[in-house]
Amino acid sequence: MKRELSKMLEIASKLCEDEKYTQALKYYENILRIESDNVAAIIDYGVTLQNLGLHKQALEMYDRALTIQPKNLDALINKGSVLHTLQKYSEAISCYNIVQSLDKKNTMAIAYKGLSVGEMGNIPSAIKYFKKALSIDNEYELAQISLDTAKRIMKSY
Repeated sequence: MKRELSKMLEIASKLCEDEKYTQALKYYENILRIESDNVAAIIDYGVTLQNLGLHKQALEMYDRALTIQPKNLDALINKGSVLHTLQKYSEAISCYNIVQSLDKKNTMAIAYKGLSVGEMGNIPSAIKYFKKALSIDNEYELAQISLDTAKRIMKSY
């Protein structure tokens, strides 16, 4: 059974890579029918929903995963990302703060936190987060692009 579930996850993941999200959802639903607490499937299901723009449903999946594994970094980062998309920046930052308390060098959480802080209007602080992410991984593209954008915004003031 484990091997079958693993194969189904693989197929669903490949479908997502090919942007065949609705087909992938069917695989995740089947996996979760068999193993309702499969955290990897729950998170990937949430990501797929998020890719389809179904943010509230994606949020429900991340919360479900966090009920099973409260310290799951992927679920926390993805939940923060959905909250950011829904313009709930403070709530998104709370998710990133939890990730940082568990993994101080999580560049994605640091950079995403910078994005939310920037959206709240604190560009100088956002720049600090992007620089911090780059100090950990100097090739982290999202942080570099965000830093360049934030610097351009600062110059236009």
